[in-house]
Amino acid sequence: MAKQILVDPVTRIEGHAKITIQLDDSGEVRDARFHVAEFRGFEKFCEGRPLWEMPGITARVCGICPISHLLASSKAGDAILAVSIPPAATKLRRLMNLGQIVQSHALSFFHMSAPDLLLGMEGDPASRNLFGLIAAEPEFARRGIRLRQFGQEVIETLGGRKIHPAWSVPGGVRGGLAAEGRDRILGRLPEAFDTAQVALRRFKEIFDRFHEEAACFGDFPTLFMGMVSPEGHWEHYDGTLRIAGSDGEILADHLDPSRYAEFLREAVEPDSYLKSPYYQPLGYPGGIYRVGPLARLNVCNRMGVPRAEQELKEFRYRFHGTGTSSFLYHYARLIEILAALELIETLLDDPDLGSDQLRASAGINRLDGVGASEAPRGTLFHDYSVDRHGLITRVNLIIATGQNNLAMNRTVAQIARHYIRDGKASEGILNRIEAGIRAYDPCLSCSTHAAGRMPLVVRILDGDGTLRQEIRRE
Repeated sequence: MAKQILVDPVTRIEGHAKITIQLDDSGEVRDARFHVAEFRGFEKFCEGRPLWEMPGITARVCGICPISHLLASSKAGDAILAVSIPPAATKLRRLMNLGQIVQSHALSFFHMSAPDLLLGMEGDPASRNLFGLIAAEPEFARRGIRLRQFGQEVIETLGGRKIHPAWSVPGGVRGGLAAEGRDRILGRLPEAFDTAQVALRRFKEIFDRFHEEAACFGDFPTLFMGMVSPEGHWEHYDGTLRIAGSDGEILADHLDPSRYAEFLREAVEPDSYLKSPYYQPLGYPGGIYRVGPLARLNVCNRMGVPRAEQELKEFRYRFHGTGTSSFLYHYARLIEILAALELIETLLDDPDLGSDQLRASAGINRLDGVGASEAPRGTLFHDYSVDRHGLITRVNLIIATGQNNLAMNRTVAQIARHYIRDGKASEGILNRIEAGIRAYDPCLSCSTHAAGRMPLVVRILDGDGTLRQEIRRE
């Protein structure tokens, strides 16, 4: 008789989710689904709010990556004001985003995933967590905590607080970087560099223990999407979009993020609040793509900074060009921490940061605007419409975790089919299924919103997978 295995809740991720594994009569895995059961609704209740409030409101989407929303929202506001913000404001926003990448990636690697990687997928679940890591590897855990603290200090130095700073606004930023703050960040950089390189060495040392996991944790061909600079270098704040395949071939390049609706679509499934964006030219679900650290490394030509560039070369040598396994998100995350630290060091020497020209003033000059940047987990879009008084009439948010939704579902099914036999799943197997999701570092609080007014495809399936009804809204 067919039966289900339910993993509820999925642990050590941001937000609440569950996984359903459907078995056939012989006990083999027929399907597996990742469900996000929480609902937030920011896209709806923001309607009617003034444009100038949006960075502060949408930053509250998340306590882990509020800076990503703060910046994408401010950029949507810049577009509606139709202003080019002062160079110092751009560089300060970039600096804060780099601090955000460091703190978020450190949280993901050291706090969420290191217990699996260093204590073992089959380790005692009672101690396979941050506290168990602190007990077993106190110096490594301490380094991770301090690295995250460094990223938060960059944010606090600029915005006055570690979480939800009301600092970036449409037109620029509210304040600059004081000399003592710059010196404090510079003083902590050597330790941060050392920790990043310790973590990279450690990951490479233990990687050979996880060849089986790397082969089934989302190792399949998809597209990858991320921002690149005009030269094709790794980019995190303001670039064009590049889409490449698993063979490294570039399918689309220099795409304007503000025109995302021309090449991305969003589908919804009845068993999850998490939307499923896809690359429109390849349809649904053939247009599956991944975003985030692994995607950004796969689409860029170079990192643009020397230490991270050397790591990227080694990464590509080890994995023959493009990394296709989602297990490699961990590796990519550490390389990005190194890149972020190098760029922070460079930016702190930029004399523009001392400018007092930080904000462009303007009224409502356009009724629509899109802001996009690279959040730690991938490309983030804020798309607003306003009336002539600047009151919000429409919001659509496309979040990184949602863009990885199709890949996460396929990853769960791949791991389940690899490990589960005769309907039996040990705790270690179930932990591997969760770890497959953790590799993407999903942020579910960010990702569950109203459907907005994007073109949608709603698919209703019978229990045996037969398509009963399909509803499209173009």
